[in-house]
Amino acid sequence: MKTDESGFEITQEQGAWVIRMWWPSGPVHGGPQRITIESAADAPARDVARGISTTVLRRLDLPGAVKMAAEMGQKGHKALTELTEAMQQAGEAAGALLESEGVSETYLAVLAAVYKHAADAGDPAPVRWLARRINRSPETVKGHLKQARRDGLLTTIAGKAGGELTEKAQVVLDARTGTER
Repeated sequence: MKTDESGFEITQEQGAWVIRMWWPSGPVHGGPQRITIESAADAPARDVARGISTTVLRRLDLPGAVKMAAEMGQKGHKALTELTEAMQQAGEAAGALLESEGVSETYLAVLAAVYKHAADAGDPAPVRWLARRINRSPETVKGHLKQARRDGLLTTIAGKAGGELTEKAQVVLDARTGTER
């Protein structure tokens, strides 16, 4: 079993084949959203040459995988709830920084970090979400994020929300939390 930020994967082996089934994070309401079948690293060449048989597909333990995924989904849902609460607190911290310091480098770094994490978590409207957290309009938040990009704190991803925090932003955030690099 393997997890990442966007979901989790359950792996089964059937003969010469490795079957990976993937579900998104959160509660599980059915089968996997993606199934990948690949030859195992130590699979005999003749079995691989014959291809995937219907026997391999029939032996797939989908009910067992769904049960395991449901258990993982519950754990993932709890983790997602905790992450959501942490994100809300971080957004409110950005708002408090804006109130106390104005549009400072520290505020822009925190804003960029919260924005990046909201976008990475799949929030469909991270700017609107942030605007509610800091009690400003979405246009103001967009302007602050543009300034964070101009100041070298956040990179751009063409056509997508989000970006990566730069080394400069990380230094500012580390100084705020007292973390050494």
